[in-house]
Amino acid sequence: MNINSENKTILVAPLNWGLGHATRCIPVIKALQENNYIPIIATDGIALELLRKEFPYLQTLELPSYQIEYAKNGKNFKWKLLQNCPRMIEAILHEKIVVKEWIKKYAIDGIISDNRLGVFNKKVPSVFITHQLSVLTGNTTWITSKLHQYIIKKHSECWVPDFEGTPNLTGILGHINDAHFKIKYIGPLSRMTKNEIPKQYDLMIILSGPEPQRGILEEKLKNESSQFDGKIIFIKGIVEKEQKKEQIQNVTFYNFMNTRQLEQAFNESELVLCRSGYTTIMDLVKLQKKAYFIPTPGQYEQEYLAQKLEEEAIAPYSTQDDFKIKNIFDINKYKGLPQLNNAIDWPTLFEVFEK
Repeated sequence: MNINSENKTILVAPLNWGLGHATRCIPVIKALQENNYIPIIATDGIALELLRKEFPYLQTLELPSYQIEYAKNGKNFKWKLLQNCPRMIEAILHEKIVVKEWIKKYAIDGIISDNRLGVFNKKVPSVFITHQLSVLTGNTTWITSKLHQYIIKKHSECWVPDFEGTPNLTGILGHINDAHFKIKYIGPLSRMTKNEIPKQYDLMIILSGPEPQRGILEEKLKNESSQFDGKIIFIKGIVEKEQKKEQIQNVTFYNFMNTRQLEQAFNESELVLCRSGYTTIMDLVKLQKKAYFIPTPGQYEQEYLAQKLEEEAIAPYSTQDDFKIKNIFDINKYKGLPQLNNAIDWPTLFEVFEK
């Protein structure tokens, strides 16, 4: 990329809620570079650490943390979030102020926010990336959805990483009637590429998401994996300064992997066991992998996606408490994720920053 005075600077800000929002921004950041834009990355926590490892040569900025925590008991998930609301609102208001300052300081010409609710400014074109036009929260879905749509409406455009018609991956999450804002369905976002290479592992286990639920599932699956008759690669989803590898009997453990390593691990694995987070589902579609899902307890979105895929005979799932390693072979009774190939028209999408 030849950088000159005409290259526009775009702030890319994914939410730090697990790793999904950060990883699905990787192809967005690469597309910006390929189309002669200058990305600046802004987030916090493990999302920031991951993107710094992926793009060590790009400028990164730290946003205030939303301090999102899960309850130990999934039934208390919604109430735990409500308890965290004052801290979240404080962080959102703070990031609005910070972004306003950054626009002047770094001459920012546009914003791409992946569910960062305060990363917005009327002075520059802004895009909001989300697969949740409806935010499922049980009997409060109507109000959480309206609030989310109110925030989305402030942006120039909303990019939904799914297909507009059927088949699609998000169902009622990403498809609503009478939207009063500009929606563009851009197709699934994935940093992965499918490669035909020899299989090295019978099962890949990959974890992500905020604590304590990530750690609770890790401990459960460590015990279950010891009873599996085959080779397992187990990625814990803990982003640290240094990569750690440990071999215990039939299981190879990693704390984290970069994109290239993770892509190879996926391609070398026969089956996948993971959360039913939407970014993971998009990666599995791209890689054409058969998977077994364990939704995060109490997280309505993941529970809905897991149930949707099972009802469509695509993939099985189990609750975290009920899962046994023998369940993994239920995968063979399902047809697997659809092969939905799409080429994203990035130059056309980026026209929003040229207006």
